[in-house]
Amino acid sequence: MATMTPDEVRACMRAAPHPLPAPPAWLRPERLPGGMPVERPAAPPGARPAAALVLVYPGLRGEAMLVLTERVDYEGDHSGEVSLPGGKVDPGDADAAATALREAWEEVGLDARWAGVEVIGRLDALWIPPSNFRVEPIVAIAARRPVFVADPREVAAILEAPVTAFLPDVAPVIIDPDPHGRPLRYGAYLVDGRIVWGATASILGQFGAVLGAVR
Repeated sequence: MATMTPDEVRACMRAAPHPLPAPPAWLRPERLPGGMPVERPAAPPGARPAAALVLVYPGLRGEAMLVLTERVDYEGDHSGEVSLPGGKVDPGDADAAATALREAWEEVGLDARWAGVEVIGRLDALWIPPSNFRVEPIVAIAARRPVFVADPREVAAILEAPVTAFLPDVAPVIIDPDPHGRPLRYGAYLVDGRIVWGATASILGQFGAVLGAVR
């Protein structure tokens, strides 16, 4: 698999087409039997605002990397899932970028100033029906590799993956049947043996589609 550098990611985001390309079609869930696509509707007026951070940083060999988290098990909609750092907007947050960076500090100890983090773009917002969040994905680049420290109350494990793991030409991981027992089939990514699916996969799939469109 070819690598990309953070500078190449920055150039791709600057040259991104508008509207942004959609995530790969194979990520969309289908109802079984029959394989009818499950449409993701727009967020309703009462959806709760939230943000997620797509943080690009240099790996040990200078390759562009991303950080994800495996959530702890808890009584909630996203227990144990692989997610991007992020969460709901707090009243004191200036904007979605401030929310994403604050949540990354709380969840994985991201010191944005020390790492030289710069916000370089946004992806399409999406609605997560089970938790009723309207998530705005924020794309940022760190000048140097951050030091990550997981908050054990929220994060069971910190995961890292090259950005190229989410380019459009990667081989999909097809989940069938759904681990939660629902009659669904859908595409996913695999990171450190963990399944990345749902909203997180959609965000990363669109990010990869942007990179693939202009690289």
